[in-house]
Amino acid sequence: MFTCLNQPCGAQWKLEEVVIKNEGQGELFRCPLCGARNRVIRSEKANGKVTYKQVRPKL
Repeated sequence: MFTCLNQPCGAQWKLEEVVIKNEGQGELFRCPLCGARNRVIRSEKANGKVTYKQVRPKL
């Protein structure tokens, strides 16, 4: 589950509901509701399965 980190939005999305792509600053997804950019890290398992983990900004 991914959460939009735009404070007024905060919507939650499943992987199937977002599009993950590289816009030149690393991989991210844009919130389908507000359009905010949210960073993710891509990992590939030994069996070839790709997973994504959301990156939360350091406070």
